[in-house]
Amino acid sequence: MRILIINGPNLNLLGKRQPSIYGDKSFDEYIHEIQKEGVHVSVYQSNVEGEIINTLHDAKADGIILNAGGYTHTSVAIRDAVAAIEIPVVEVHISNISARESFRHESLISPVAVGCIFGFGMTGYELALDYFLKLKK
Repeated sequence: MRILIINGPNLNLLGKRQPSIYGDKSFDEYIHEIQKEGVHVSVYQSNVEGEIINTLHDAKADGIILNAGGYTHTSVAIRDAVAAIEIPVVEVHISNISARESFRHESLISPVAVGCIFGFGMTGYELALDYFLKLKK
């Protein structure tokens, strides 16, 4: 099974940026903890909207875990890219976006994702990975 994790803007700063919200581990440190036998996980991070869209279009995976960061609330183009591909996408956010500033309460991506996981910290990625493993069975 091939899973692609796509992280959007500022997620390259995990472990440094607002540790009270996002934790104190880098994504590289965390991803090694959730490796599963028989699953190839690749990670892509970009601060550039168009690069995220190109990665969604070009993906060769059985499932995508997408944390679009701030683009979640603003990017019709990323929403359209998710809707245009046949690969199932699970939307993940480290923080509970519904408990934060009001401008973060609406996700443009949620309606076109197969599911959404918010507010469980980095564990959200593992929960999404578990979903894809169960889907495969």
